[in-house]
Amino acid sequence: MTRTEHYRACHLCEAICGLAIETVTEPDSAPRITSIKGDPLDTFSRGHICPKAVALQDIQNDPDRLRQPMLRSGDQWRPIAWQAAFDMVAERLYAIQQRHGQNTVAVYQGNPSVHNYGLMTHSNYFLGLLKTRNRFSATSVDQLPHHLTSFLMYGHGMLLPIPDIDHTDFMLILGGNPLASNGSIMTVPDVEKRLKAIQQRGGKLVVIDPRRSETAAIADQHLFVRPGGDAALLFGLLNTLFEEGLTRESHLPIDGLDQVRYAIAGFTAQAMSPRCGIAAEQIRQLARDFAAADKAVCYGRMGVSTQAFGTLCHWLAQLINLVTGNLDRVGGTLCTEPAVDLVSSTSGGHFNLWQSRVSGLPEYGGELPVSALAEEMLVDGEGQVRALVTVAGNPVLSTPNGRQLEQALEGLEFMLSIDLYINETTRHADLILPSTSALENDHYDTTFNTLAVRNVTRFNQAIFDKPEDALHDWEIFVGLARSFAAQAQRELKPTLPPAQMIDRGLRAGFYGDASPHKLSLETLASHLHGLDLGALKPNLTERLKTANGRIQAAPEVIMADLTRFAADPAPDSGALLLIGRRHVRSNNSWMHNYHRLVKGKPRHQLLMHPDDLACRGLSDGQQVRVSSRVGTIEVQVLGSLDMMPGVVSLPHGWGHSRAGVKMDIARSQPGVSANDLTDERQLDVLSGNAALNGVPVQVAAC
Repeated sequence: MTRTEHYRACHLCEAICGLAIETVTEPDSAPRITSIKGDPLDTFSRGHICPKAVALQDIQNDPDRLRQPMLRSGDQWRPIAWQAAFDMVAERLYAIQQRHGQNTVAVYQGNPSVHNYGLMTHSNYFLGLLKTRNRFSATSVDQLPHHLTSFLMYGHGMLLPIPDIDHTDFMLILGGNPLASNGSIMTVPDVEKRLKAIQQRGGKLVVIDPRRSETAAIADQHLFVRPGGDAALLFGLLNTLFEEGLTRESHLPIDGLDQVRYAIAGFTAQAMSPRCGIAAEQIRQLARDFAAADKAVCYGRMGVSTQAFGTLCHWLAQLINLVTGNLDRVGGTLCTEPAVDLVSSTSGGHFNLWQSRVSGLPEYGGELPVSALAEEMLVDGEGQVRALVTVAGNPVLSTPNGRQLEQALEGLEFMLSIDLYINETTRHADLILPSTSALENDHYDTTFNTLAVRNVTRFNQAIFDKPEDALHDWEIFVGLARSFAAQAQRELKPTLPPAQMIDRGLRAGFYGDASPHKLSLETLASHLHGLDLGALKPNLTERLKTANGRIQAAPEVIMADLTRFAADPAPDSGALLLIGRRHVRSNNSWMHNYHRLVKGKPRHQLLMHPDDLACRGLSDGQQVRVSSRVGTIEVQVLGSLDMMPGVVSLPHGWGHSRAGVKMDIARSQPGVSANDLTDERQLDVLSGNAALNGVPVQVAAC
C-alpha cells in the first residue's frame, strides 16, 4: 500500500483554499482519497478549509457523474463514441445555421467555467467558430454590473478594485455574505478570521442586508435595507459626503466628478430614506463614520448586482471609495498584479454593439443578458434560436423564470450539453459530453488570482490519472472544433495545451522573464504550497485602460440612468419582497448530490418575519404557497427574527424534483427553485443583469 500527499487549491469557490489530499494505492487497485485537510503551509489560506472541499471525494466517486458521451433516445440514454458525437454536433449545428442563419445557434456558459482553466482557454476554440451573437452566461445573473462599471470607469472589465481587507479600519458590506460565500469578487480564504481581525485592531464592520445574515451576525452594526433600495442608500451616503465636506483630495487622474456632484444634489439622505428603509440620520451618520476612518472600504456584491439599479450601485460604491481617498489606497481598494494578467493580455471589452432580437437588451463583452434567452427561442421570426449549446451550466435552476426556459428547451431542434450530469437543464439535451473530473485535471486559477486580496499564484498537478477513453474539457472543445471546421470547410488555427498557454502568460507577466522572479511553470513546480508575490499596492494610474488614461467618474450611460432612478415609483409598503440566501455547504445549483454537503437539517425553507406570518394567519413550519407574476411554488415557511419585516428569503439552486434528473441524492431532498418565482422582465435596464432580489410575491396557506 502506497500513501501519497498531494497539495492543491480547491476549485469549488472563489476562496481557492490550499488543500492537503492524501491518497492510498493498494495492489491491483486504483488510488482513492483517504483524507482532505486544509494545508497549513499554504501561503494564502494558511490551513483554512470549508465543508465543500471535504466533499471533493464525493464528487470524484459520485456514481451519477457521467463518464462517457451520452445520446438521448426518447426518455432513454445510451453511450456514443467520442468521434461520432463530435461529427453529429458538427452536422446538426452546421445544418441549422445553413437553414436559419448563424445566430440561430445559442450558447450558455455556467459559473463553473471560470473554475476550470482548460475550459477558459479552449471553449472559444469551438464556440468562436459558431460566429453567433446569441451567447449568454451566468455573468448576467451575477456580476455583470461589476464588469460594466469597471469598463466604463477604468477602461477594462477585469480591472476590479479589491477590498484590502487585511489593512482596512472600516469595512462596509452591501449585498454580500462572505461568511457563507467565502468571499466573492474578493478572493479571500478564511474570511471570518480576516473580518474579525478588523475589529481586533480597533476597526469596524458594518453590514447592510435585508436579512441578519451570518456576516451581519458578527458585525459591529447591521442595518436592514429594503430589497432593491441599496442605490438609494448609496446616493444618500455620497450626497452626504459632498454636502458635509467629508471628501478627500485624490492623487488619481479623474474626469467628471463635479458633474456627478451636481447631478446627485437632489438625492439627499432625507429624500433617499423612504426608498431604502433606513432613517436619514442613520444614513448621514454612516457617511460620517466611513469618512472619519483612516482607511475604509465600501464593498458591494451579488445582492446589489442583482437588482433594478445594480450598475448604479457599483458605480456609487466606486465613487464613495474614490471621494474619501480610499480608491487605490492601502486599506481601501486596490487592483491586483497577478502572475497571469488578464487586463494586459485581453481587450478591455465592449458594450451595446448589438442587442437581443426580441427585447433589445445590450450585449457586454460579446454576451447578451440571459434573461433574454428563453424569449429568443420562443418568439417566432427571423433569427429565432433553434439550437443551444450549454457548458457547465444549469440555467433552468439558475436564471429567471426557469419554467419558461424549460418550455423553450423542449422546442429546440438540437441541444448539446457539455456537463458532468443529467440535471434539470441537460435532461433536455440530445447529447451530453462529460469531461474528466476536476481532480483528474491540472489546475491554474486565472480568474481568482486576479481578484485575490494578495498577489498569489500556484499550479496544481492532477491527483488522478485521466481514465481510459475520457477527455478533458479542453480536448472536447478541440474535438468539436475540428469536426465543425471540417464540416463547414473552414480553416482551424493550431492551438496549444492549456498548461503551455499558462506558461506563456507567466513568462510575459509582471513576474516573468523580464523580472527577477523569472516565473514559469517550471519554477512554480517547486512551490507546492503556492507562491506569495506580495501585498496589493497602489497601481491604478498605471493600470488604467481608458482612452485618455483618466478615471471616468461620470460615464454617459450611467448619468443617463439617473433619470430612470429618479422616476422609479415609491415602494409599495404592503408588498412582500423575495430575496435569496447562500450557505457555506452549497454553491448555486450543483452541490446537492453529495452526502457530506446536504446531510443534517433541511435548509431550503422560506424565511419570514414572525409579524408577517401572524398578519397572514400563518404558523411557523407550515406549508405555504408562494406566488409571483411568473409562477407558484409550495414550500415550508419558518419564522425568523433575522428577516426584515416585509421581506422573505428563499435560497436559489434547489428544485431537483423535475422528471428525468439523474441525481439521486439531490432528488431525495429536492427543495424548490427560487427561479420559478423570479421574473425575466425585472432587470437592471442599463446592463441587462437580472434583478433577482426584490421580486414581489404573495404568500398564503396551501
